Amino acid sequence: FDFCQAEGKKRPSENLGQVLFGERIEPSPYRFTFNKKETCKSVCTKTYDTRKPEDKQKLDFLKKSMLLNYQHHWIVDNMPVTWCYDVEDGQRFCNPGFPIGCYITEDGRPKDACVINSEFHEKDTFYIFNHVDIKIYYHIVENEALGARLVAAKLEPKSYKHTHPDNPDCSGVPMDISNKANGEVKIAYTYSVSFEEEKNIRWASRWDYILESMPHTHIQWFSIMNSLVIVLFLSGMVAMIMLRTLHKDIARYNQMDSTEDAQEEFGWKLVHGDIFRPPRKGMLLSVFLGSGTQILIMTFVTLFFACLGFLSPANRGALMTCAVVLWVLLGTPAGYVAARFYKSFGGEKWKTNVLLTSFLCPGIVFADFFIMNLILWGEGSSAAIPFGTLVAILALWFCISVPLTFIGAYFGFKKNAIEHPVRTNQIPRQIPEQSFYTKPLPGIIMGGILPFGCIFIQLFFILNSIWSHQMYYMFGFLFLVFIILVITCSEATILLCYFHLCAEDYHWQWRSFLTSGFTAVYFLIYAIHYFFSKLQITGTASTILYFGYTMIMVLIFFLFTG
Repeated sequence: FDFCQAEGKKRPSENLGQVLFGERIEPSPYRFTFNKKETCKSVCTKTYDTRKPEDKQKLDFLKKSMLLNYQHHWIVDNMPVTWCYDVEDGQRFCNPGFPIGCYITEDGRPKDACVINSEFHEKDTFYIFNHVDIKIYYHIVENEALGARLVAAKLEPKSYKHTHPDNPDCSGVPMDISNKANGEVKIAYTYSVSFEEEKNIRWASRWDYILESMPHTHIQWFSIMNSLVIVLFLSGMVAMIMLRTLHKDIARYNQMDSTEDAQEEFGWKLVHGDIFRPPRKGMLLSVFLGSGTQILIMTFVTLFFACLGFLSPANRGALMTCAVVLWVLLGTPAGYVAARFYKSFGGEKWKTNVLLTSFLCPGIVFADFFIMNLILWGEGSSAAIPFGTLVAILALWFCISVPLTFIGAYFGFKKNAIEHPVRTNQIPRQIPEQSFYTKPLPGIIMGGILPFGCIFIQLFFILNSIWSHQMYYMFGFLFLVFIILVITCSEATILLCYFHLCAEDYHWQWRSFLTSGFTAVYFLIYAIHYFFSKLQITGTASTILYFGYTMIMVLIFFLFTG
């Protein structure tokens, strides 16, 4: 954007998580001195001559951004500068950004932020917020000699058509840019800053006012109650099956004499000679299980740290950095689990297994990520990841993650294969005709519904925080939902597995992976619905980016739930 630039200031450095999320921090030309009040200070004036093609292009870009409600995000002392305004029910909402400008449609309807001022009434006109009133709240530290600490920064965006840009007075009519304007357009950017002492806010709790204005905690409790009901229902079912059925069966077996047990077999006991027959595509299944274990442990540890408050929104990019580093270090469990299962499936090609574990799923994610980055780079976006960072990620993957996977696999193959309690028959048993709901596909589709029901509400807030720039801070809830999700996935799978073993279908390995893994498909459907109902994304590049990043999330979620 063609806003005022800061001369000669060094750019602050970002950590890995910020770079991956596309957060870039730039120095600003707005200068403050503590407790020095400024009124209507000029920053710079931009002049656009619509007859010149490059000027017209810049102005059109500015107009397009106002139409799409683009936001400025400013930081003072690591605090977002917020714009607080009243919403319905007498609540105040504090937005960590403020819009560049707003648009009045051709039939005189104000869009987005144009509702804040009745002076914005010209039809088919853009109003740019070229003046900000910044108010900085500080709190004087009494017992230490440190001086003052900043506890909040708020601003009011205003629009003024300055008659004398060199000597602005910050009054008068708003700065309008008509859609059909020709000739010269002058935009003067100005600011006022004032300081106010605020004794009640402590420095440690200075983020609270932003978080409090994000409603939704009551919805959270409601959704968690809802999820807990599902969990209790499932646990009851599983317990009932385990206790009643298995207990009865085992008691019956113990009473029987060896002579009459031939005629009494039924249900799941008929398949005991085939239950441990290696699955088709056992290689792929073992690789998925390895990668899934890696992601499961990574998510657990990341969320655990986030709950303890290490990864709060004040530590920008900490969440992503933590996740990436953990993922890299958890190569060993992945290799170990994949090797263990592959060996128990009777696999021989251990080299292929190790290579696939280290490269298949991470490779897909990286390729997707790389293509997204090429698109961002082609669009000239600031979110494109510099070449150096890509090299660093590859180095983390090849030099740390892959060797660790090899070490894990070495120990996995060294151990004896998992011993099966029953022998596998030489001739596979014929599977009888299955009823509709014990066929593979309906069972898998039903299995994904319950876990998805548990995460459904959290998913909305997480997608909002990724795509709509809202803060996400409810890690306690998220951790609870994570535990509930793990339990639900396991129990739903146990139930369905039991049902189809009773129907004498012994292909259980892939089905148990896919039953809960199908939750990811519901996640994808929900993401598509979210795209069309909540986001106003126009343009091919943006759409491809949205679905590209969604596919990465879906794949990771699939491996994790499976």
